[in-house]
Amino acid sequence: MESKTVLVTGSSRGIGRACALAFAGAGYHVFINCRTSTDKLETLEQEILSAGGSCTKLPGDVSKPETVSSIFQEITASRGGLDVLVNNAGIAHFGLLSDMTDEEWRTVLDTNLSSAFYCCREAIPHMVSKKQGRIINISSIWGTSGASCEAAYSASKAGLDGLTRALAKELAPSNIQVNAIACGVIDTEMNGRLDREERAALEDEIPAGRFGTAEEAAGLVLLLAEAPSSRTGQVIGMDGGFL
Repeated sequence: MESKTVLVTGSSRGIGRACALAFAGAGYHVFINCRTSTDKLETLEQEILSAGGSCTKLPGDVSKPETVSSIFQEITASRGGLDVLVNNAGIAHFGLLSDMTDEEWRTVLDTNLSSAFYCCREAIPHMVSKKQGRIINISSIWGTSGASCEAAYSASKAGLDGLTRALAKELAPSNIQVNAIACGVIDTEMNGRLDREERAALEDEIPAGRFGTAEEAAGLVLLLAEAPSSRTGQVIGMDGGFL
């Protein structure tokens, strides 16, 4: 029996990398993707293959619709389509909104939100034809509460939450589940900008007393990929009790 397939966007590091490893360990054929860190993507590929897993590298900027179309052409040619799509690609931007340029705003929105739209649009026809599929979006608690000096990031994640809920209703008749994980502060490179004092202050605000890990997030993604079909349209918090 042929293994299930999953695409994890932005999988060269952080949550995406942990997701790729988790799915590979569960027997999925994993399509791994990143925009610029191709050396890290190659390292991930070798790690999966050396552990007996199955994967295909598909580098490219998923904020560009033409790139996403090309990526899915390769997926269709090699495996027919996806069983699971994990929209993880994302970037942060820190600074005052009044100082943000048009290009910076567009880059954040295109990377964090439009990329999910492009990938969903390509993945859905195959899932509908099979009457099954899972779409999991990696969101953030800032999409719910907003974060000072992260207006564009917060807006993009709020949009992703709305996309999740609306698309879940649209695809439920086709037995396709769409969910999101609203991550709290995760111990990844994205939060590497924090100095020791900033990190300690944030940890004091989290009831669990610590940052979450990429592996914890990946475990929840895998659970959602294999959850009962009635689990759809949910934005599930993973924030150590922060919200």
